[in-house]
Amino acid sequence: MRLDKFLAECNQGTRSEVKVLLKSRRVTVNGMTENSGKRQIDEFSDIVCIDGEELRYQSFAYYMLHKPKGVITATEDAVQETVLDLIDKKDCVRGLFPVGRLDKDTTGLLLLTNDGKLAHDLLAPKKHVEKIYEARIEGIVTEAEVELFSKPIELRNGEVTKPSRLVVKNVDEDAGMSEIEITISEGKYHQIKRMFASAGMHVLELKRIKMGSLELDGRLDPGKYRALTQTEIEGLKISD
Repeated sequence: MRLDKFLAECNQGTRSEVKVLLKSRRVTVNGMTENSGKRQIDEFSDIVCIDGEELRYQSFAYYMLHKPKGVITATEDAVQETVLDLIDKKDCVRGLFPVGRLDKDTTGLLLLTNDGKLAHDLLAPKKHVEKIYEARIEGIVTEAEVELFSKPIELRNGEVTKPSRLVVKNVDEDAGMSEIEITISEGKYHQIKRMFASAGMHVLELKRIKMGSLELDGRLDPGKYRALTQTEIEGLKISD
C-alpha cells in the first residue's frame, strides 16, 4: 500500500493534507523519516508513526452508538444532524455507515461499520437476526396482544410480519400505559409502531437494546459511542 493512502485511511487527512503532513517531516516508517507518499509499505507489519505516535491500520471499523432522539440514521444530510455527526473525525473512517436504521425519535443500539459483508448478513431477511426493543405503550397490553404478536400480523397496508416475542414488563392501569419488551427478526419500515397500531395502541417511546449477540452497553450515555471488542465483533459474524 502507498504511504499516502495508508495515512488517509488512518484518518490523517485528505490526500492533499497528507502530502503537507509528509513534507513537514513528521512521518516515520520503521524509525526513519519519510516524506514521499509513493513509498510502498506493508500496512500490517511496517511501523508508521506521526510525531512518534504509532498509527494502527484497520481494514474495518466497528462502533456501538447509543443513538439519542432527534438524530437521523443517515450518513449525511444538509439540514438535520446525522448519526455520523456524532462520531469524532479521527474515528470517522472512510465508508462508515449505520447498519439498518432507527427512526428519528427511536433511541438505543446502533452499529456503525464499513464492513459491508457483516452489515449485509445482519440485515439479510434469511439470516433471521433478532433485534430486541424496550417500549412504552399508550394502552394496556395484555396476554391477548402477547398471543397476537406470537403469530404473523397483517399490517394496515397488507404487509405481513413474522411472529415476534412480546413480554409485558409493567402496566399502569391508572395512566393507561404499558412497558414492554419485543423481539423481532426483520426490519420493516416503522414495524413495531405499525404492529401496535394494528392492535389499536400507540408507541410513545422505543429503544433498541440488542441486535444479534450485541447488547447496548449500559455505560454509554445517549450520543456516545465506543469501538466494539474483538469478542463482540466475532459474536456478530454469521456462518453461511
